[in-house]
Amino acid sequence: MSDRAPAGQFLDAAIDLLRRVRDEEADSIKAAGTLLADTVEDGGRLFAFGAGHSSLAAQDLVYRAGGLALMNLLAVPGVVGVDVMPAPLGSALERVDGLASAVLDSSPLRAGDALLIISLSGRNALPVEMAMKARALGVRVIGVTSVAYAAETTSRHSSGTYLKDHCDLVLDSKIAVGDAELTLDNVPAPFAPASTVVTSALLQAVMATTAATLADRGLEPPLLRSGNVDGGHDWNSRVMERYRDRIFYRH
Repeated sequence: MSDRAPAGQFLDAAIDLLRRVRDEEADSIKAAGTLLADTVEDGGRLFAFGAGHSSLAAQDLVYRAGGLALMNLLAVPGVVGVDVMPAPLGSALERVDGLASAVLDSSPLRAGDALLIISLSGRNALPVEMAMKARALGVRVIGVTSVAYAAETTSRHSSGTYLKDHCDLVLDSKIAVGDAELTLDNVPAPFAPASTVVTSALLQAVMATTAATLADRGLEPPLLRSGNVDGGHDWNSRVMERYRDRIFYRH
């Protein structure tokens, strides 16, 4: 490491990753935003799923100021975050075969919908199986992952495949295997993960593309406003009422 303070080094590393995503994933971001705009225009519903810390990026898309009102969280009990106790149980559930099928069987997902699946490693059974089963249902799947894991780790799904192998589109977060940007001689493990920062920014870039694409087609994008600005609640109530058949976080 250089003589620069760790805080500055981490921020530089995150900025470098964001620049790589901007420059190297531009076409994929545009394609993903277009796919979501197509889904909205065709009357489909939008869902996002992530397990563990990958769920943070999924949750960041749902019911938020400046975001698409139609984005719904596909929640799997026990893996939505680190609130499950004991926390390692969530990691164990990601490796359980058959769990994704049970979730999809009881979910509102149907043909014509779109599903964002966020998994940094893309190697566990849950995201792999979810992508496979969702596409079999006629759902369009966008995978958000670090493609590097497929070259440097072993799949934990019985097929030996990864999330990236079962998607209509793949967005590569460029995060290095291990998700730690810094090392120090007197610290025994690498530290300072950047996956949440980068993945959230990557997905917001997709959302921005979706909104702009709908507007270019002459369609008003169903966006939410902050509830902390005057008129925000009334605006959001109108949007959610208009699209009540495609919004599931109100039910």
